[in-house]
Amino acid sequence: MEQHCRGEYERSFLLEFQEQWLELVLGWLGKVFASKRDGDAAITPAANVPSVQGSQPASSVLKQWRCHMHQFFCRIYVNMRIEELFSIIRAFFFFFFCLPDFPESKPAIEDLKFCLERTNQRQQLLTSLKSAFESRLLHPGVHTSDILTVYISAIKALRELDPSMVILQVACQPIRKYLRTREDTVRQIVAGLTGDAEACTDLASELSRGDPVTLEMQDSDDEGNDPEDWAPDPTDAMPGHLPDKLGSKRRSSDIISLLVSIYGSKDIFIDEYRAVLADRLLHQLNYNTAREIRNVELLKLRFGESHMHYCEVMLKDMADSRRINSHIREEESKLSEDEQPPLALSAIVLSSEFWPTLKEEKLELPACVCRAMEAYTRRYEKLKAMRTLSWKPHLGSVTLDVELEDRTLTNLTVSPIHAAIILHFQEKSSWTLEELSLKLGVPKELVHRKLALWQQHGVLREEAAGRYSVLEMGSSREKVDRGMMLIDSDEERDSNTTTQSEQREEKLQLFWAYIQAMLTNLDSMTLERIHSMLRMFVATGPVVTEMDINELEAFLQRKVREHQLIVSTGVYRLPKTN
Repeated sequence: MEQHCRGEYERSFLLEFQEQWLELVLGWLGKVFASKRDGDAAITPAANVPSVQGSQPASSVLKQWRCHMHQFFCRIYVNMRIEELFSIIRAFFFFFFCLPDFPESKPAIEDLKFCLERTNQRQQLLTSLKSAFESRLLHPGVHTSDILTVYISAIKALRELDPSMVILQVACQPIRKYLRTREDTVRQIVAGLTGDAEACTDLASELSRGDPVTLEMQDSDDEGNDPEDWAPDPTDAMPGHLPDKLGSKRRSSDIISLLVSIYGSKDIFIDEYRAVLADRLLHQLNYNTAREIRNVELLKLRFGESHMHYCEVMLKDMADSRRINSHIREEESKLSEDEQPPLALSAIVLSSEFWPTLKEEKLELPACVCRAMEAYTRRYEKLKAMRTLSWKPHLGSVTLDVELEDRTLTNLTVSPIHAAIILHFQEKSSWTLEELSLKLGVPKELVHRKLALWQQHGVLREEAAGRYSVLEMGSSREKVDRGMMLIDSDEERDSNTTTQSEQREEKLQLFWAYIQAMLTNLDSMTLERIHSMLRMFVATGPVVTEMDINELEAFLQRKVREHQLIVSTGVYRLPKTN
């Protein structure tokens, strides 16, 4: 086995090598028993092997030895494959993309399944595989997408090995527990479902099958199942071994359902998908939503139509925005040259109640841009009676040409703040960092970082005392190819929506306002009292997210470190002010 089987997962060895080895050993044993019968020699039986009875026929003895040697062969094979199971699982995934039908490591899994059914080594396999996952996979050096890749591969391999899914549930429990501690787990899964992740691409194909496997099926009762299909769980599925204690018929083998069940709530995934969808829609330069519509329709089969309603409204906003822009462009084409807006402006009009929370940043745009926005707003109000627009000036993109003395940079696509910076250099050719910060209404640190883009492309140069000037004459090395996309590295992957942690921090600040009011009126309170009163405020007030007592304690301790609270013997109070 060591010579021929170890490291080879693409072919089955059981039938070929087992029969060859058994015939060799049993042929030798036949000669031994024949010589014993002829010479009446005594043979001391080894432990746990059949003994030779004087009156027993040689064929019966050889049959017992065949059964024993067959079990011995299976046990040695299982021992070897248990050591290699982590590598087999990885090969199970990577070979999946090499063949159109199935992974090349399937023969090794099928051999292991055959032998495991004839030996009592399931617990050995579970212990070894869990240890391999913890030591080789679940540590900070492995990217979240790689962990998900191995987990998906484990689902595919272990459901072939054990259709009852007990081995999968027990062995992969450390992976599920560890993934809950990674902040980007949900986003990586969503990216895999929508085909944006480099790894976990198997999720997109799983979703594209369009099977109407709703997640509620995991929570349904066993009533209604055919009694003839019932089968008991293996012995290692007893309480204490299997965390979810679900029956084998209720234990889903669907990959997407298993990934969603990591958090126990599909709402988390729906909210994350909304954020991903919003980023994708707001970053694109056109109104093409065909791909997103397809993904939403597929997700509706998994999550239900009601849960995807917000996403459908977001896509409808994009279609409505296209029509609104076409109508406004048509109206502007009928105006005289003097009545034309100072620049061509297109907008995506969002229904704020249905979109995720967008980042709020202050930015003062140049006067010509503000006039164009006001003209667009007036035409929108004329088209949509009783409605107006509230602009997000820091979001979007700007396509512009930069004309210098010796060169022209055409069709450059930049962010609004980059465009605002360079437009101010039309007024005068030199600005200090403080002047630009005051003009734009943003911190100096942010302006300094954004100026780096124009310096990199030879449009601006930094002089003494933090002053920036236009570089009219540039060397050939500083020239930029026509049509080049200019997006600086810190914005390339930036999200337009607030993250889960940012939204949580906003809600925590609302809790802090309640806590300050309570301590002002009651002077001092224990942790349990604060938590109890906060729960009442949550039930009746505008704050809809509840905070558990451990999270509340961590939040209060942070306020203590910031000297906004005082704690003594478990009692919190506000510091006294002079």
